[in-house]
Amino acid sequence: MAKRDYYEILGLSKGVSEDEIKKAYRKMAIKYHPDKNPGDKEAEENFKEAAEAYEVLRDPQKRARYDQFGHAGMGGNGGFGGGMSMDDIFSQFGDIFGEGNPFESFFGGGGGRGSRSRGRTGSNIRIKVKLSLQELAKGADKKVKYQRLAVAEGVSFKSCSTCGGSGQVRRVTNTILGQMQTTSACPNCHGSGKIIDKKPNGVDNSGLSYVDELVEIKIPAGVTEGMQLSVSGKGNAGPGGGPNGDLLIQIEEVEDENLQREGQNILYNLFLNFADAALGTQVEVPTVDGKVKIKIDAGTQAGKILRLRGKGLPSVNGYGTGDQLIQVNIWTPTKMNAEEKELMNKLKTADNFQPKPGKGERGFFDRMNEFFQG
Repeated sequence: MAKRDYYEILGLSKGVSEDEIKKAYRKMAIKYHPDKNPGDKEAEENFKEAAEAYEVLRDPQKRARYDQFGHAGMGGNGGFGGGMSMDDIFSQFGDIFGEGNPFESFFGGGGGRGSRSRGRTGSNIRIKVKLSLQELAKGADKKVKYQRLAVAEGVSFKSCSTCGGSGQVRRVTNTILGQMQTTSACPNCHGSGKIIDKKPNGVDNSGLSYVDELVEIKIPAGVTEGMQLSVSGKGNAGPGGGPNGDLLIQIEEVEDENLQREGQNILYNLFLNFADAALGTQVEVPTVDGKVKIKIDAGTQAGKILRLRGKGLPSVNGYGTGDQLIQVNIWTPTKMNAEEKELMNKLKTADNFQPKPGKGERGFFDRMNEFFQG
């Protein structure tokens, strides 16, 4: 089943401000919160759907990528970025509602899911993955090894005695208007709701240590230089046993020695000797699918552009495939022996070897029109 547009989910249009996105998500979170709709599977799915939309649209980089590439830019069919857990969703509420727990007032006390401490989310990890032009065209499976922070072996946590595991402390102040209650992050556990109970030697008070991680990632066809993909939950562990951050993968294109990328099209410069251009021939040219043979018609002029349809790069969003454009260049020898010079002197006086006035200029514009209209 195709995913709905994120702007449609939150009832927004493109170009809205960050405050409008927050306001729309706050409204949806309250409407579909599981504690307000117990046992309602549809409401729970709407709740998750709204959270996923907010997770993308609140981030300027993710939002720009989504505006350009749609769901495919978020990992689409490549296995990235989807499937937020309830822990991930509730971790957003500090950003949306502030440090206090809004659902205590909405849904009556501390029994709701939103009141439980989820711990602070760990930081994201950013790495670069280099891809050849062929891998960009076909997609690739890559194994990536990196280091991340994880809860050290032998570490255990217990609820913070200061905040009772909520991660927050409340203060009541008497004012002329009556009692005012304020909520802030617990100074003892720094908002995680947990403190270390046991730890082995060599582990600091965070309870975290570096471990080697090996992740296999599936990169979809058509990704571009600078595009960023996300693997959920493969970043650093959060303090106090909080949820992991994400692994962010930035695509880096390796320059090809023969082919050049121009959007979804592939460009190739073909060099022919004078005889082959005049008489016609068959030549092999490289493509992202391997070498292919093409026909060169007799009398082919320098600058002519040949098109191999569908031999370019696919759109990451599924909007078709580009072409390979081959520009013909005539190779002029820089050194000739006496026999070759004599032959060229005979040829240059022949009528058929004389350029016709105006023909070259018109031919250039004809080729350009053919290219842009083709």
